[in-house]
Formats: sequence, C-alpha cells, structure tokens
Amino acid sequence: MMNMKKELSQLNYGIIGLGIMGGSIAKAIRTNILGTTDKSCTGKIIALDKNKDSLALAKNEKIIDESFMPEQTNQMLKECDILFICLYPHATLEFLRQHKNDYKDDSIITDISGVKALIQNDFDSLCPPNANLILGHPMAGGEKEGFAASKGEYFKNHNYILITQKNDKARKDARELLKKLVSAMGFSRITETNSNTHDNKIGFTSQLCHVVASAMVESAEDPEITSFGGGSFEDLTRIAMINAPLWTELFLANKEKLCAHIETFKKHMEEIQRLIENEDEEGLKNLLSDVREKRIQMQK
Repeated sequence: MMNMKKELSQLNYGIIGLGIMGGSIAKAIRTNILGTTDKSCTGKIIALDKNKDSLALAKNEKIIDESFMPEQTNQMLKECDILFICLYPHATLEFLRQHKNDYKDDSIITDISGVKALIQNDFDSLCPPNANLILGHPMAGGEKEGFAASKGEYFKNHNYILITQKNDKARKDARELLKKLVSAMGFSRITETNSNTHDNKIGFTSQLCHVVASAMVESAEDPEITSFGGGSFEDLTRIAMINAPLWTELFLANKEKLCAHIETFKKHMEEIQRLIENEDEEGLKNLLSDVREKRIQMQK
C-alpha cells in the first residue's frame, strides 16, 4: 500500500510505453525528482515497452532503473506507486480494461491520451477497486517519435490538464499528490476540467492546428517552397511532421468536436477571402486589427 505522505523522491514511477512522451516523463522525473544523491531518495523509475532497444537505451542513459516486456506487465504493476500509461487512445482503453485488478494498493494510475471520450464513456467500469484512476494530459511534446527524441525539457512552463469526475472515486490526497508531481516535473499551470470540455478545447488548440498545418503542406506548390520562406510557413507547419497512426486515432475519436471547429474555421477563411476579393480595404483592416487585439488578450 502506498503512503500518500511519502516524498516524491521516495516513490516508484512506472511508464507504460517508452516513446517520446513516456521517455520525456521519465527524464523529467529523473532530473527534477530523483536526480539528487540524498540518501532519502529511494524512488525509482521502471518502464515497459515492446521495443527492447528503447528500454536498453533508457537504462544505458540511467533514465530508468528497471525494464519490463509486455508479458511481464502484472509483475511490473505491483511495483508502481504512480503509473503513467503512455499509449495511443485505443490501446490505453484496452490496457485499463485488461489490468483493472492488477495495480498496487492505493497507487495512482494516469494516462496522457489527447482525447478523453473513449475512456470517459466507460470510466466507472474502468476504475480499479484498489487504486486511484485520474485522467490527465500533458500539453507538450515534440514532432518526432521514439525514446531517442524525448526530452524532459519539453514540459518546462507548459500546461497540464487533469480531468475531474462527478463522482470521483480517487482519493483527494491522491489527486493532490499527482498535482505536486506534475508541478515538480516542470509544468507551470494545471487546469482541472471535465472530459467533454477537454475534448472540445483540445479539438481547437491542438487538433485543428494539426489539420491546418497538414492542409498548408498539402497546398504547397512544390517541395522547394521553403526556399521562399521567411519563417511563417516553417512556424505554421512544424507540427505537420505528424505521427500519422496516432493523429488518425485522435482525429476520429474526436470527430464531432473537431469537424465543428473545422466548419467555424472555414467560415472565417471565407470571410477573409471575400474581403480580399472585394478589395474591401477598410473591412480587412478592421478584421486584422480585431485579430491582433484578440491575440494580445490571449497572452494575458
């Protein structure tokens, strides 16, 4: 049984899926929490992945202390005080279903999935009887894939979202401990909201942006277009270097909210196009001035 009053440096952290996000979480914990030489620092990081090379690299870099293969999942779970499930959305759902009764007593189970509806729809049935399931979403990462591309620095001064539940079965002190961990990892703002609001907001701030970036690249006249770039195209399309299987899952799992955002975006694009076609200088100037003011307000 986990003692919620333990220091973060005394806990065992588990990572399921040691890709760019799982690796970045492990590195942030290693650097910010378990990096001390103090004798009271007894915690460790253990990871499970099907990729032996990623596990070997993480151990060689002294990021993780122990590694496990998928067939050793149950053995690993009994050691974890806090477990991060860093898998694609459908795989996360299946993992929660399969291992509902396999966790350490009073441990904290959390995910990083970019769409919550899949899990939320079955949340009550997925809650483990002896552990605390708290859904989460770190709002940071990189455009590349795999452990080799992971960086703990991705999280510094970024946002983290924790999902609230109407009838929360997780202990209040478990949620507070997870918030303490998230802050120690480098995140500067924690937002707590329900899964529906999360999926709607993320559909706009993340998924729509990836749609627009993808459309921009598809619209390019030729691959040499960047020789005419001054930074705008590059900034807008960096995220188009996309993990196709992952983002296909995310788009389809949130299709209603994402498509609604796409429709709204199309209307604004058509309005700007109309103003340009009609050479409506005053209208265009007013719109762009309004956009500038709105963007300035968003920074406050």
